[in-house]
Amino acid sequence: MEEQPGGVRHARPPAGREIGVRVALYDLRLRVEVADAGDGRPRLRSAGVDDEGGRGLALVAVLADRHGVCPRLRGIGKAVWAEIGLGTVAVGL
Repeated sequence: MEEQPGGVRHARPPAGREIGVRVALYDLRLRVEVADAGDGRPRLRSAGVDDEGGRGLALVAVLADRHGVCPRLRGIGKAVWAEIGLGTVAVGL
């Protein structure tokens, strides 16, 4: 993802295609999904010091308890997801 005014850039979708973001809290787990129309799967890369991209999946692998890719429920493409356990922190929510 790249910082943009008012948000971040996950990818450059083709004209007319949208990128969707879904955040859900369930069973003391935070799940974040980013869906796009692309059929390529994310891959772990080795980013150089001056590279502007290539670190996203490495960060997800370190920070998330679980992560993966699944087909979009509606439409073409995929959803990349990550889950983080919240333990007892979310009990008061």
